Amino acid sequence: MFSFISRHAIFPLHERLIGRATSRYVRELERSQWESPFDLRRLQAVKLNELLRHARRNVPFYRERLADLDLDAAQDDPTELLRTIPLLDKRQIRMALGEMTWPGVPGGLVPHNTGGSTGEPLRFYFGRRRQAYDQAARIRTHRWFGVDIGDRELYLWGSPIELGRAGLLKRLRDVLFNQRLLDAFRMSEHRMDAYLDAWDRFRPVCLFGYPSSIALFCRHARARGRKLDCSAMRAVFVTGEVCYPHDRETISSYFGVPVADCYGSREAGFIAHECPQGRMHLTAENVIVEILRDGRSVPSGETGEIVVTHLDAYAMPFIRYRTGDVGRLLSGRCSCGRGLAMMDVVSGRSTDFLYTPDGQIKHALSIIYPLREMEGVAQFRVTQHEDFSVTVDIVAEDCGISAESVRACIRPVLGEKIDVRVNRVDRIEQTASGKFRYVVSHAVPSPRKREEFACAGA
Repeated sequence: MFSFISRHAIFPLHERLIGRATSRYVRELERSQWESPFDLRRLQAVKLNELLRHARRNVPFYRERLADLDLDAAQDDPTELLRTIPLLDKRQIRMALGEMTWPGVPGGLVPHNTGGSTGEPLRFYFGRRRQAYDQAARIRTHRWFGVDIGDRELYLWGSPIELGRAGLLKRLRDVLFNQRLLDAFRMSEHRMDAYLDAWDRFRPVCLFGYPSSIALFCRHARARGRKLDCSAMRAVFVTGEVCYPHDRETISSYFGVPVADCYGSREAGFIAHECPQGRMHLTAENVIVEILRDGRSVPSGETGEIVVTHLDAYAMPFIRYRTGDVGRLLSGRCSCGRGLAMMDVVSGRSTDFLYTPDGQIKHALSIIYPLREMEGVAQFRVTQHEDFSVTVDIVAEDCGISAESVRACIRPVLGEKIDVRVNRVDRIEQTASGKFRYVVSHAVPSPRKREEFACAGA
């Protein structure tokens, strides 16, 4: 009964009060997912044309960039029009942020930030339309697995955007929406024991979180001999990093439900989601995805960098945004019957755990978030050595950043016993995949912990 009230009364009222048309967008996406690929491309072309007209008229950064674009030309393939527009990267956004927003956006500019998978701090803005469409896309893909608004959803998550709202209002909202949050940034044995008890009290319908953290939670439950109450479970949704096969197997074998992977980011949006047939579908109504190699599009099936245009990002347009991730588009149509195009994410966000001598296990994002908030930090890499000590390499835009200020920033994460060395460097090299690996841990936990927490087959 409470799920019904939350779904049909509390959630729609909440979205209306904050000026988001989420419920209407959900209905749109429920219909459009069954349209043909041709009709979806035609929808993309219409929305892209509208976005480009808006950006040229209302956003100073794009006024010059799109000045010579022929928006009246007939476009059967929207990517043909996109290919004439320069690519957008994080460096350009940081340099021109003040010129990239639409101050008149209905509902005002909503600030966000992310460290991304490169460890480069990035600030940007959303509008209500973008927020509502991303939320609607998420609701639609949950429904693919029989999970709906108001169903009991447990988050094993660590974003301070969520954790920072732990006051009365946030707790009330979680209760009203039937959601609970467990901190993935502090997963000691003692805390995970408490998480096991919290699970059985809540009995979630679905679990959402980082695959590495959820797999760690499963291995801890097995080590404790605990079989959680999964009678209400329908799916586990994973995102935020690469879902490796050994983690997927650990999660699916423990919970006995499908594991559905989601690909996206705070800045680029809700890009793709796995369906029950195991294929990753693009959110084609809201994003256009290009796969580029050496700046040129590659055919379906070939890998390259994932470049995204968010068709509903009016407050701050992301047009041909370079994600830095590597993937490929797939041809054909999924057996699920949806017309949404398919893709694979070949390599992208990956993470290591950080360990403390007293047995704490820290998700990499727990140290990425405070570092990205430091003013003047352009880029960073954190390396943990076998003796648990940590080296932080910093590329700084501000000469006033000191080693002591960096240590003070991350002490709440690492504690006082771990030695922290800080190096100012001119640049941080990419890996062979073209990505920055922002946290690397060589620390080896005790033999007992290796048995409990090491990835099977790793």
